[in-house]
Amino acid sequence: MIIDLTGKTAIVTGSTAGIGFAIADGLAKAGARVVVTGRTQAAVDKAVAAIKAGTTAGSVEGIAADLASPEGAAALVRAVPQADILVNNLGIYGAKPLFDLEDDDWLKLFDVNVLSAARLSRHYAPGMKDRGWGRLIFISSESAQNIPVEMVHYGVSKAAMQALSRGYAKALAGTGVTSNAVLPGPTRTDNVGQFLADFARERGIPAEDAEARFLTENRPSTLIRRFATAEEVANLCVYVASPLSSATTGAALRVEGGIVEGIG
Repeated sequence: MIIDLTGKTAIVTGSTAGIGFAIADGLAKAGARVVVTGRTQAAVDKAVAAIKAGTTAGSVEGIAADLASPEGAAALVRAVPQADILVNNLGIYGAKPLFDLEDDDWLKLFDVNVLSAARLSRHYAPGMKDRGWGRLIFISSESAQNIPVEMVHYGVSKAAMQALSRGYAKALAGTGVTSNAVLPGPTRTDNVGQFLADFARERGIPAEDAEARFLTENRPSTLIRRFATAEEVANLCVYVASPLSSATTGAALRVEGGIVEGIG
């Protein structure tokens, strides 16, 4: 199987680190023109340089903007008016007891995780439709189907992304444009590394035991018994972004190590 994205322009939101960076890197290695986005110019420049250092297949550029705001989205659209592939990866999370969640907690999660994706998809999808080809990818989470009690607002926002993806798939039926949600599970990233270090310290256990302990306590149904790597998530996304995935649309594609119970 050869994935060739030469001639395609791909935007990956929230792509200066973690899963977003791995997706941007994978798309560039497949030959795409990749637009990296992040909130600060320094983070964007660092990510662009790292991707360029690893491949000469595609081209890479960066846009610094807060895509959770209308102004940030407008800045991206001005810089890159059209795209063939839009990966809505931008997202935040945080633990807080359900009964302590205030309106601002909900609004912040939805502005970043949902409205940013809705706003950008609203702009880029019509152009894809007019050209007869395109890929919308929404990075949801296994938490959309397995709502975590410690961060219900996060799970709800990711369920909304899954619904948004399905809605776009139906609106774009028969156009050559596909829309899919990708559902990662616990994934090893820099942010998660700090989370696990804090987790180990709180429980008084060695740092190397934190991952297994977290899974035992919080995701006991995992079948791979480990965190995924960002590259493992990115591999699925690169395939979904490619012409090879043309019969896959409106789907919730799980790359979460079997955490979600059920065979659907």
